[in-house]
Formats: sequence, C-alpha cells, structure tokens
Amino acid sequence: MLAFFLFVLAAAQRPGENARDVFARAVADFENGRVAESAAGFDRLAKLVPQEAPQLWQRGIALYYAGRYGDCRAQFESHRGVNPNDVENAAWHFLCVAKAESPEKARSALLPVGPDGRAPMNEIYRMFRGELTPERVLASAGGQIEAQFYARLYAGLYYEALGDAKRALEHIGVAAQSRYATGGYMHTVARVHLGLRQGRVRR
Repeated sequence: MLAFFLFVLAAAQRPGENARDVFARAVADFENGRVAESAAGFDRLAKLVPQEAPQLWQRGIALYYAGRYGDCRAQFESHRGVNPNDVENAAWHFLCVAKAESPEKARSALLPVGPDGRAPMNEIYRMFRGELTPERVLASAGGQIEAQFYARLYAGLYYEALGDAKRALEHIGVAAQSRYATGGYMHTVARVHLGLRQGRVRR
C-alpha cells in the first residue's frame, strides 16, 4: 500500500517539486519526534498533491500529536472517503474529537466503518463505541502478536482520551516494545507517543 502511494505521489508531483521527498521528510520528522515539523511537512504535501490529500492518514496522526485537533478531525473525515472500512481511521477521529471537545462528543460523532477483517479491529471499534472495556479488547487478541500490538496501542489511546494517563502509558509502553515492531508505522506511533508523554522527545 505504501509503495503504491509513493508511486502515485511521484506521478502526481508538479515540475520542480518532489512530493516523494516531502513525504519522506515528514515521515522522518515524525519518527524522530518532531511532530510540529512533521505536521507542517504533511501540510505542504497536501498542497502539492491536493487530489491525494485524503490518503494522508499519517498527516492526521501528526496533527493529533501537534495538538491541531480540528485539522486532525478533518483529515480523518476526508480519509473515510477513500478508506471507509478502516477502524483505525474511526479511532483516530474519536481521539481528535475527544481532545477538542469530550469523549462523549467523540462517541456521538464516531465515524461508521465497513468490514475490517483484521484482529481485533471489531472489538476495538466496539470499545470506542462504549460497548467493550479495554480489558475485553486485550483478551480478544489471543496469542497473535500483531493483534496483541493493536489491542495494546488502542487500549492505551482510548485510556488517554478518557483522561487516564497512567493506564494509557502502561498499555502504550507495552505496544512500544521491540517485540511488536511488526506493527510497522503504527509501532513507530507507539514509540513516538511514549517519548512525547514521558518528555524524552520534544514536540
């Protein structure tokens, strides 16, 4: 998916401007905890290739950590138009609205999703709807490493949305462990989140 997106960026870029390089810099800034710079880089990319801007879920995550919750919400609302089945998109939209307004408002505004066959995405969505506890989500992950990672990450993010910083860090601290590196970009998100909340990297 990422390789295809980079191909699209290369095809869509304007003469004299390299959208792939802008994307790579924005990703590198995020990976190194420079979230304000990352968000600004993704903003530039969205202007360079506006037809591809809804695809930039990475921008939405950077906006969340940069504290730009209104822009974050708008990014995930636009992403739903190109990826309507993604539970993670709905989860991040919830997180943005919860920060800007309240968890109750976020729950009432929760984006609908189609079938997302990844474990335990159905349970994660039900957690954000208020139907399952984080503990039930963790139990549903079973012995699958990738499922355990996503359960830990989103349980932690959900607790953060509810204002429980201690439990949030507990779960995201586990998600950030090297054994979950198969989580790809989202494992990077866990590591950056932990560093930001523990004050080890700057915004």
